[in-house]
Amino acid sequence: MLNQYETVFIATPVLSEAQIKEAVGKFKDLITSSGSELIHEEHWGLKKLAYPIQKKSTGFFHLFEFKANPAFIGKLETEYRRDERIIRFITLKLDKYSAEYSEKRQKKVNAKTQKEN
Repeated sequence: MLNQYETVFIATPVLSEAQIKEAVGKFKDLITSSGSELIHEEHWGLKKLAYPIQKKSTGFFHLFEFKANPAFIGKLETEYRRDERIIRFITLKLDKYSAEYSEKRQKKVNAKTQKEN
């Protein structure tokens, strides 16, 4: 039984664009190689933090939405903890209402990007 999850991580702001892409690629590969289904991905960019974390006031935010086996979440979070580029993360299990809302939000984001192109 696969559950739907959403994970957001914050990468340290001192990384270059290539290092950010490498970190995102690492976690994307980890999700897809475990047999999980990647549903949606968003890069929110450099944002100001509400409070300093490790003496940093900004960070690069990235979101993944995926379907996975519940046992995989422990492995993913262990990898977040081991990676020194990640300063904070959160993983949430989406219930059916959250999943519906997320699907509507994705359609809105996709429509917006279609207009811009």
